[in-house]
Amino acid sequence: MKNLFEHTSAPWIRYNGYEYKTDDNGGFYITVSKDAKPEMYRPMQEAGQLVIDALNVGLAAMHKVPEEELKESVLGFVQKYGFLGFMTALPTTADFIIYESVYLPKNHFIKAETLSTEDYLSYFYPFNRLDFRKSGVESGWSVADREGIAITMAMGNAPQAVTMGFQKEYAERYDWIVKEFTDLAFTFMTSFLYYLDYASTDEDTRNLYRQGISAFGGIAPTYRIALEKDSPVIVWDFHSLLVMVQMCFSFMLTDKDSDMRMCKHCKKAFIASRKGNEFCSPQCKNQFNVYKSRGKKKGNKKDD
Repeated sequence: MKNLFEHTSAPWIRYNGYEYKTDDNGGFYITVSKDAKPEMYRPMQEAGQLVIDALNVGLAAMHKVPEEELKESVLGFVQKYGFLGFMTALPTTADFIIYESVYLPKNHFIKAETLSTEDYLSYFYPFNRLDFRKSGVESGWSVADREGIAITMAMGNAPQAVTMGFQKEYAERYDWIVKEFTDLAFTFMTSFLYYLDYASTDEDTRNLYRQGISAFGGIAPTYRIALEKDSPVIVWDFHSLLVMVQMCFSFMLTDKDSDMRMCKHCKKAFIASRKGNEFCSPQCKNQFNVYKSRGKKKGNKKDD
């Protein structure tokens, strides 16, 4: 169990430009910019920072920062890591294209438990549709531009929907992204406060914390077994960035040796460089101490 994610098949695609766009029904989306270029990378190589960045977007939403500031934070995350991959994360399988319909477990965004493939795809292609055709379980789609063809070839044996989600026509709703990150931040805050306030709270309050955190349910990634030189290994297949964030966050939160903390001053999540570190930077530590000393001086004046 030491290196749980040592063997991970998780390449992801990000573009060098994204922007906001509103559809005819008022839906607010993030889309790939017109002349943006794709790049393949491996997010597991920066999993810790990926989780911290997602948490801080969610914490910003929880702290009710100005809407324009939150929009900038969400777009900044997508610029850095790419889309979350809702299209392949929400159904019961990322291979939903090969079935007659799309089957959905309970989720925050789509209430129907079953949808036709075309209706489901419409959630993710609100502006420009892919050249996609389906009859029963048979389907086909074509890619005309050079970059789309390169992505299709690069993704190899990934489910067809994963490759479709990397095309320029794909888009994700802003409010869906905010909701996912807010849920992540709520779970983090619940765990943080539970242990911080444990000695000063009664059992009823602790039960409320426990119930709150139990509502967080991640989506399990698929895995396979590969025969390597010395022994068989588990290879994880993350078919969406969302599932990767949820899984890595869950392990970071529950790891006794985890250095994931919340800054005592700015209230942002960070990975501590040493045990017991309560601040994300020397600047935050200095500012906290300044405010604390000012507070003491004011208190002394009142006493006088």
